[in-house]
Amino acid sequence: MAIQITYDGGVYEIKGLLNSQNSVYLENHLNTLMVDSSGIVLSLEKVTAIDQYAAKSVVALHVKAEEKHKMFYIIGRKNKNVVDQFNALHHSNLLL
Repeated sequence: MAIQITYDGGVYEIKGLLNSQNSVYLENHLNTLMVDSSGIVLSLEKVTAIDQYAAKSVVALHVKAEEKHKMFYIIGRKNKNVVDQFNALHHSNLLL
């Protein structure tokens, strides 16, 4: 299953299975957006599953945004799949 990225009300929402195969697409898309924006709000609430590689990729995007002094918010605290992966990486503090 491919991921779907939608934009609504200032939030980029990811739907579907986020894994090592498609997280590169997400990274490229968000890196491009980050160039011209002051920040990104990313919702992982509708992610059906996420693997460790994809979670690391999202964390790396957060770090890159901080280095460029841009905001990067990750909504996902209500999604157990997302929380479990971020807990495993000791980065659950990044989730809203």
